[in-house]
Amino acid sequence: MNLAIDHGNTRIKAGVFEQTNLIQTLSFEDSNTFNEWLDKNEFENAIVSSVARSTDNLMDKINSNGKKIFMSQSTPFPIAVKYSTPLTLGLDRIAAACGTLDIIPGGHRLAIDLGTCINYEFVDDLANYYGGAISPGVKMRFEAMHTFTARLPLVNFVDNPPLVGNSTESCMQSGVVNGVLAELEGIIDRYQKKYPTMGVILCGGDAPLFENKLKHPIFVAPNLVLSGLNKILLHNVNL
Repeated sequence: MNLAIDHGNTRIKAGVFEQTNLIQTLSFEDSNTFNEWLDKNEFENAIVSSVARSTDNLMDKINSNGKKIFMSQSTPFPIAVKYSTPLTLGLDRIAAACGTLDIIPGGHRLAIDLGTCINYEFVDDLANYYGGAISPGVKMRFEAMHTFTARLPLVNFVDNPPLVGNSTESCMQSGVVNGVLAELEGIIDRYQKKYPTMGVILCGGDAPLFENKLKHPIFVAPNLVLSGLNKILLHNVNL
């Protein structure tokens, strides 16, 4: 079995794979619990993507006699990165782009990661990755209106807010939720006018909030980044 680790600043996600099949997903809130789990398990190969400043010698703690990869922008990928500033490219964005290959093999693909930011990643039918777009996520939009104005409150997401809000709170909820939905629909429309056969993949923590609201057919892949990391790992093992 292979191990893929997505090490964030506040949470550590891990995926255990048998070749391309995701067998188990785990999430850890602290390094101590994660390290205890690592001590009890052994893996054939492993890959780590980390945005944390320190991983506390994580690579040494992974029990593996095979290949262990600490991912960077210079790691060999199964996609051709055409980004003009590759050293500034987020590792999670690269992993999401790689994760599209098995979900939509051979076609144009757009991955939409609804997290802190909304990331759009476009991969063409020849596995060329060009980038996409980044916009503020749902929580960031609510917090920005509260932070950068004098009187707007901090409000929360609600499902299906009215188009015409009748209070400050409902107006803000309408603006964010209907605004994000309109953004998603509009961007998908613009891509599909250029690439009519393009498939769309939705992932990220806020994906469940919108997956049933989109008029376009989509694939939902909650673990797209982990699957992409595993795809990168297998690519390097087979080099």
